[in-house]
Amino acid sequence: MNKYFKLIYGGLAALITLTSCNADPDAETDVPSPVTPVQVTHVADSSLSEYVELSAVSAYLEKSFVKANINGYIEKANTTTGQKVGGGQKLFTLITKEARSIGNTVNKLDPGFKFSGISIIRAEQGGIIVQVNHQKGDYVQDGEALATISNRNSLVFLLDLPYELNQIIKQNGNLTVMLPDGTSLPGAVSGTMPAVDSLAQTQRYIIKVPAGKDIPEGLIAKVTLSKLSHSNAQVLPKSAILANETEDEFWVMKLINDSTAVKVKVKKGIENSRITEVLSPRFSKSDRIITSGNYGIADTAKVKIQQ
Repeated sequence: MNKYFKLIYGGLAALITLTSCNADPDAETDVPSPVTPVQVTHVADSSLSEYVELSAVSAYLEKSFVKANINGYIEKANTTTGQKVGGGQKLFTLITKEARSIGNTVNKLDPGFKFSGISIIRAEQGGIIVQVNHQKGDYVQDGEALATISNRNSLVFLLDLPYELNQIIKQNGNLTVMLPDGTSLPGAVSGTMPAVDSLAQTQRYIIKVPAGKDIPEGLIAKVTLSKLSHSNAQVLPKSAILANETEDEFWVMKLINDSTAVKVKVKKGIENSRITEVLSPRFSKSDRIITSGNYGIADTAKVKIQQ
């Protein structure tokens, strides 16, 4: 009997030994959760606006043509391209071919006749001569264009606005035109063209700027239009807003106590280079939102606030 019990005890001891030898040394053990150091902030209220920047091209809407009023030769030409002229300034002197050939002979026969055949052409309005078509000695016909003058007071900038943005132009009556040299001009929308470009689907608007500054035609400037504006927006630093890979879902990590952060989905609004508007949910001013150390941490993560 004792021998029988000895065999049983020996078998149990061998079984226990084999079990302990086959135990997995890599078996999982309870490991404390990692604690992430973070920095926090609070929501604030701020005025935010969203803008769209477009290009506008300078142009002179009014151009006058200096034309010959007789058939004859240009005896004098006081014009050069780029010259500023005033209203009534003498530009050309014409002489008929008859006067040029026999005028002096007639005057010698009868000095009291005072036959000259000369016509003086003056500028109808002040501006800048942008084109000169004829020079001294050219023969011209009645009504032929001698030069072209751009009216300096007709300077505008032409803005081609995408038609889907045509509603925002109404809230941008007064705007700023930024020139390539860094200077800016105050502008105002004075009209629009009643047509849309069939390919680009843009509509042309006329921006009137103050006269007096010498600006070449065809200069490309920048015009900034206010697209959306919120005067009392709930904002957070951009670093507080996290997003998925496709950037169609956004969230923040909010502290529910001094050591636990939870994931809260948010809806973004207007943003700039520093801050982002949070449309929903509405946070309390006392809520603590993580701004540093929030990337990659899981919901209900353990954190430690750093000052």
